[in-house]
Amino acid sequence: MSQLIKTAEDIEGMRIAGRLAAEVLEMIGPHVVPGTSTGRLDSLCHDYIVGVQQATPAPLNYGGGGGRIPFPKSICTSVNHVVCHGIPSDSKVLKDGDIINIDVTVIKNGYHGDTSKMFVVGKGSILAERLIRVTQEALYKSLALVRPGCRLGDIGHAIQKHAEANRFSVVRDFCGHGIGKVFHEEPQVLHYGQPGTGMELMAGMTFTIEPMINAGTFHTKVLPDGWTAVTKDHKLSAQWEHTILVTPTGTEILTARKEEDFRFLAT
Repeated sequence: MSQLIKTAEDIEGMRIAGRLAAEVLEMIGPHVVPGTSTGRLDSLCHDYIVGVQQATPAPLNYGGGGGRIPFPKSICTSVNHVVCHGIPSDSKVLKDGDIINIDVTVIKNGYHGDTSKMFVVGKGSILAERLIRVTQEALYKSLALVRPGCRLGDIGHAIQKHAEANRFSVVRDFCGHGIGKVFHEEPQVLHYGQPGTGMELMAGMTFTIEPMINAGTFHTKVLPDGWTAVTKDHKLSAQWEHTILVTPTGTEILTARKEEDFRFLAT
């Protein structure tokens, strides 16, 4: 269990990486407009991470093996019914009404900061706007619970309860994860579950919470590229993600953006 607890040095390194990841999402927002390709968004983020932040985009060339190619781009761009791990492309041009999740992970001085945000391209549908709002609310409801003594099942239950109360479903095939010097480490953070179950949280733990909520059923499939996950029924999907630190009395959002108000959190 001790390897799950980060040192003071680790935590400071993760604060820096988390802040940089948040800044990438703040930078890219004005560029998410009709007529822009996801490949262009990737290029802008890559140049910003490497050139301005002097950091490394963690997704680039990540993974691979077992017949799957390493991830070929610097960010993930998941549009409409793409649940996660969408691969940016110059041929994928955004149009009015699209929704897109941009997922950024920055490595700085060996530490990872992982976060994602939903964007509406132009004017979104009522359903799209509601799905995005409910998914963010579900994330925030789970963040409000995080403190020593909380269990992972409490986090998953809060997300599932809010999503299903709004007639949406929670993706089962992907989850949040521990993070630090390693991109994906223990624990796995499910976005559904029963309260009072799962690992008990302790101060010094760092992990992501990243609920993926579907407008239809929770079933997904991965496309032949080995990465892109889509809803089986082709209905919309939304996701929000933060990297967090469990503090002695609550939680610290390491990837907080300036636009967000976290006064509801324990401190």
